[in-house]
Amino acid sequence: MRTSLHVLFLASLLLSTACATLGAQPPHSERAGPQRPFGTLRQQVDRQQAWLKERLEVALPKLMRQHGVELWVVAMREYNEDPVFKALVSGRTFAARRRTLFVFHDMGPDKGVVRLTLGGGAQGGLYEPRRMAREVDGGGTVRTAEPWGPEQWQMLKQVLEERQPKSVAINVSRTFAFADGLTHGEYEGMTEALGPEWTARLKPSGGLPVDLLAWRSGDEERFFAEENKLAWDIIGTAFSNTVITPGVTRVNDVEWWMSQRLNDLGLETWFHPMVSVQRQGATEQQLGEDPIIQRGDVLHCDFGITALRLNTDTQHMGYVLREGETDVPAGLKQALARSNRLQDLVVEELRPGRTGNEVLRTVLGRMKQEGIDGTVYSHPVGLNGHGAGAIIGLWDRQEGVPGNGDHTIIPSMWYSVELQATSPVPEWGGQRVRSAQEEDVIIDASGRVRWAWQRQTGFHLVR
Repeated sequence: MRTSLHVLFLASLLLSTACATLGAQPPHSERAGPQRPFGTLRQQVDRQQAWLKERLEVALPKLMRQHGVELWVVAMREYNEDPVFKALVSGRTFAARRRTLFVFHDMGPDKGVVRLTLGGGAQGGLYEPRRMAREVDGGGTVRTAEPWGPEQWQMLKQVLEERQPKSVAINVSRTFAFADGLTHGEYEGMTEALGPEWTARLKPSGGLPVDLLAWRSGDEERFFAEENKLAWDIIGTAFSNTVITPGVTRVNDVEWWMSQRLNDLGLETWFHPMVSVQRQGATEQQLGEDPIIQRGDVLHCDFGITALRLNTDTQHMGYVLREGETDVPAGLKQALARSNRLQDLVVEELRPGRTGNEVLRTVLGRMKQEGIDGTVYSHPVGLNGHGAGAIIGLWDRQEGVPGNGDHTIIPSMWYSVELQATSPVPEWGGQRVRSAQEEDVIIDASGRVRWAWQRQTGFHLVR
């Protein structure tokens, strides 16, 4: 009995010491240090600042001249920012300040574009701030114009009278959401202060804000490759035995794992990840909204990353091997090959100078000639997930998209090549399987199109 008590005491002492030692250690994630796939916040903002400088100094003058804009006014209030706002400010600026007015005046190729801000900061020295003259009231109190009241509109009027532009572009559009950022209230305040003479010179900015949002620099292209690779890595892990246990894991479990993985990396997404399955002998209705993933299932995901304000958009296919299988059935491989071929057609036809509707018509014509049963609904991507620029079809508008589809593709922009091809699979008794893919591409400054990272040509495998 005395020996048993002694052993029990020693065991208890060792357990207490071990627990105290473990309790004193930081969690593993803290010991390893934070994971920063794109550097520290300061490094990220420094990189964004370089992008902004190039966008304002290189892209803006060129685009203003292409769109025939002499002077452009972008007006907004705090938390009701114009869609083009994110293309005009540094990474440290998250919202307008009370009222922010940006004025861009093209003085010609020799003098360049003057950039003024009437309210708000200089964005790292890239804008010239303008303030109303200080005034003294009858009681001797010094005051300046409030950056949200009528004095600010008077300051805009002063700028216009100094510069005497023939026309003034403002962001109003019934076609492009990205060019329709001037709210009705701001328009009323502006026109009331400017008076009928200057109001008569106001005109829509047209495609200028659209193309400025779409335009990407060379270093943004390099970053986009890194961002797409990370998206691939996360999808590759999600569609593996690391995350999926056949017969146990549900679709929602995979979606939440992907979302949590981004959160753990200090990143965000612009839409919640979506995962779905196709199963031999089962309809979508029979599977339900959150099925348990089984062996033999075809997997599909739609996933996007947001980092440094830039967005990715990726759809990949996966397969859960049956017992005894070592590879994907040939019929499913052929289904993926058909959607790969449809990707080829889009990339071959995607080039600057064409409209989105022109590309769509040509691709669909070639698709039918090759006997592919599919749909094309590709879109620009960048500062927005469904980005600014020419739309190449919608899933329910294969005849073309008036307005947005009539816009012209430009160099130095990105697209998500999004589409699907549906094929009968012999191993599934001729059941039709939808191979939906989405991969990001870069159109560089020369107009050449390339995959941002690479494209999927084989299924992700769950063994």
